[in-house]
Amino acid sequence: MSFSPGRAAAYAGGMSRTMRLKPNELVAAWPDGPATDAIGEVARVFAGNLRNAIGEKSIRSAAEACGMNHATLIGILEGRAWPDMETIAKLERGLDAALWPGHAPH
Repeated sequence: MSFSPGRAAAYAGGMSRTMRLKPNELVAAWPDGPATDAIGEVARVFAGNLRNAIGEKSIRSAAEACGMNHATLIGILEGRAWPDMETIAKLERGLDAALWPGHAPH
């Protein structure tokens, strides 16, 4: 695979995917923000909600409760990774918390 920022990554079989910035690259003061980028703000608020839901638990115990590796959890909290829908569902179920920020129409 090869890529340049803002360009498509080439995968075996001719498939490509547009590369995107990490959440912490969209928010100057991650995680304390706020972000000027709307999508970065969603990621920042999600990470804050996740941090609050973890509370006093260790990262490892929270990850275990969610059925995932602790490195995944750290990547989300640090804004180095975009969680996919499966990960969000596991986090919300495992922590028994609504993590996705609500949408306020403009």
